[in-house]
Amino acid sequence: MWSTMQDVPLTITSILRFGTGTFGTREVVTWTADGPRRRTFAEVGERAARLANALRALGVDGDQRVGTFMWNNAEHLEAYLAIPSMGAVLHTLNIRLSADQLAYIAGHAEDRVVLVDASLVPLLATVLPDMETVRHVVVVGDADTAPLEGAGKDLHSYEDLLAAASPDFDWPELDERQAAAMCYTSGTTGNPKGVAYSHRSSYLHSMSAATGNAFGLSASDRVMPVVPMFHANAWGLPYAALLAGASLVMPDRFLQAAPLVELIETERPTVAGAVPTIWADLLRHVREHGGDLSSLRLVPCGGSAVPESLLRGFDELGVRIVQAWGMTETSPVATVAHPPVGVTGDEAVRYRISQGRVLAGLEVRIVGDGDRVIPNDGTSVGEVEIRGPWITGAYVKAEDAGRFHDGWLRTGDVGTLDPDGYLVLTDRAKDVIKSGGEWISSVELENRLMAHPDVVEAAVVGVPDDRWQERPLASVVLREGATTTAADLRGFLGEHVPHWQLPERWTFIGEVPKTSVGKFDKKVLRRRYADGALPVEHLD
Repeated sequence: MWSTMQDVPLTITSILRFGTGTFGTREVVTWTADGPRRRTFAEVGERAARLANALRALGVDGDQRVGTFMWNNAEHLEAYLAIPSMGAVLHTLNIRLSADQLAYIAGHAEDRVVLVDASLVPLLATVLPDMETVRHVVVVGDADTAPLEGAGKDLHSYEDLLAAASPDFDWPELDERQAAAMCYTSGTTGNPKGVAYSHRSSYLHSMSAATGNAFGLSASDRVMPVVPMFHANAWGLPYAALLAGASLVMPDRFLQAAPLVELIETERPTVAGAVPTIWADLLRHVREHGGDLSSLRLVPCGGSAVPESLLRGFDELGVRIVQAWGMTETSPVATVAHPPVGVTGDEAVRYRISQGRVLAGLEVRIVGDGDRVIPNDGTSVGEVEIRGPWITGAYVKAEDAGRFHDGWLRTGDVGTLDPDGYLVLTDRAKDVIKSGGEWISSVELENRLMAHPDVVEAAVVGVPDDRWQERPLASVVLREGATTTAADLRGFLGEHVPHWQLPERWTFIGEVPKTSVGKFDKKVLRRRYADGALPVEHLD
């Protein structure tokens, strides 16, 4: 027996119509050097239709890829809506990648058009001549376009294109399985790999992100995606906000602690998402200079492990951080770390610093040697595998097929799963330190070190050792004026971890190198150590 239910495609177009229609009076606020500028959802919808017509006039008449080289702002949201809804594919380009990687990605995706923020014109100019498939560049905002000339591309003004275009667009009926958007992995090993999200996967991910077991979004919220819109679609927050009728507060390029605090105080967002390094900087700023963060009811935090000290620090301010886990390949939100009902205090913190429970619709398992599924007992360690309707089943052009196993995605993360479904990641597979046949979690050592009041950042990597094959090297950033020594920190660590896990090698640095999405770039530390470029202190 078949159901009697209507078969209506789940598409970005339906998010556009619902968000800009039913909640047309909600607003998008974009922060500028002169303060906020405002645009209603209804205005965003009209401008998205104009953009779709303008792109049609530039030859985007099918599933061509349209790249964006932009900050988080209202215009980027217009592209988020128009490009997929017209049947093309949104490709968010990571502005922090190297020129070589950007050229590779644009060519691999076969981008036809690129939208670029005015402030990013000089950066795009360095790579544009190597973007061979790009035919048109659309500049958003006022900019000197001279640096873009001579690259053999047609240059256009975003506002001029929209002004000349009709506000009426006949949105096509789309197959929900069509590609809606593309993101590329950050390319920490080899070339970045492409993930193509479908309309269906994006819709389901948005609904899941809005649920109470995730971020609990509603029309009473004001959502501030600090996480870039070029990083896994800003964790799906823009689409989820539109579905929930929640206003959006966009920081544009003002991502430092001082302007973020001013933005929060002025626009009073209730939900704000960013990686731990952003929140650590903001916490230090508020402690030193003050600031009112009381509007925030929830701060989704992910991209790397959230240190317990950061979570507790925001608790002191009355702001609740919730850790979420995912990756480009998982759209990205897969798990969220809300504690079980009725659990409070220190016991709740233990759950909150886990990666949390998988969201409804997804399945997760732990796999050991020989692809053997191991028990969910909270102690057995193996690689995390995941599957579900917003998990990629392949990379674009079928690259790196070994990452997929029997319908599951091999995440490359190592961890445990307890009987209640809480996932705890102990490390990335490539970052686990294997010392004398035993595993040491670099993440645990980092989190313990960052709990020390004098430690701003700490990254731990495995380095070669004649006796034990590999031992931990601790790279530490101290707060200004601190005189804490390596011996002091080793003693502090020794209160929490077994003696055999304590690093003998220590280096004090000005900043931990970061990847393009704000994660600790451990391969750079390993290379600097191998090249003798780090001042290393050895403790007995």
